[in-house]
Amino acid sequence: MKTMPHTASSVTPVIAIHGGAGTLTRSHISPEQERAYHAALQEVLCAGQAVLARGGSALDAVCVAVQALEDCPLFNAGHGAVFTADATHELDAAVMDGATLAAGAVAGVSRVRNPVLAARAVQQDGQHVLMIGTAAERLAQSAGLAMVAPDYFSTEARLAQLRAAQAKAAGAVLDHDGAAALAARTPEGPLHEGRKMGTVGAVALDARGHLAAATSTGGLTNKRPGRVGDSPLTGAGTYADDRTAAVSCTGHGESFIRVAAAHDVCARMAYAGATLHEASEAVVHQALAAIGGTGGLIAVDRQGNVCLPFNTEGMYRGLARVGQAPETFIYR
Repeated sequence: MKTMPHTASSVTPVIAIHGGAGTLTRSHISPEQERAYHAALQEVLCAGQAVLARGGSALDAVCVAVQALEDCPLFNAGHGAVFTADATHELDAAVMDGATLAAGAVAGVSRVRNPVLAARAVQQDGQHVLMIGTAAERLAQSAGLAMVAPDYFSTEARLAQLRAAQAKAAGAVLDHDGAAALAARTPEGPLHEGRKMGTVGAVALDARGHLAAATSTGGLTNKRPGRVGDSPLTGAGTYADDRTAAVSCTGHGESFIRVAAAHDVCARMAYAGATLHEASEAVVHQALAAIGGTGGLIAVDRQGNVCLPFNTEGMYRGLARVGQAPETFIYR
């Protein structure tokens, strides 16, 4: 997808979101299911857009958007997260403020209702950048965040997906691959699109010219317990710098870690003079492709340009500028 340029004489605040790269194929999605996804993305975009419209910060906007995505069972983050090989949940999230480069992240949490808020609590605490497991949960609880029992995140569809993947000896799979495994084993066909989920994220530019990014995920279906992907790693799955861009990634996390994908977008802009479009496309279609990495990213630069590239069949995504109607997309 080409960069969507901002042509106004002054910067208009904008937010972009993703609900995961890798969708069910066009032949496996009904018009009703497709409309449900667009409606969910529109609702999330409107929530983030409203924050920016009333003069809120980019960081506030991305956290509001990702929190809404975590609460929506269509996506693999928060409620409805995928299962590990031990039939447990391990959730990861990160936030980054482009104005200060302040970042916060959590990994392997299973009792915080909204991991993105726990990541922001780590950032606001300021002592560390990344906290894991029970220690991260204690910090979140001390910050007054809502805590839940681990089964809050569970759904029958996700458990069936895990069992199908394990029965096929598929190993750890992306959420859409797990859906395909389940489709092959059930008489009713592919997993209902309303139950398909993906890593989520948001990037934004606010009225003061500041950028921010946030990402949250339930990880990979059937992953080895203790595995951490790119989402909570600053520079791999999440990055924001007012001098260049804000980036949130989705896909096979190990590949994004290996190429430091989110930071690479910003580095290509800062050191090679690449545009947002050039940098984003190069990371997704060259750097990731060179090592067999699949997925995509969303990015916004300090001029308000937005780029949403991916190398899978589709990516749940959208953007909304203040004063304009939100736009959402699934396929190319």
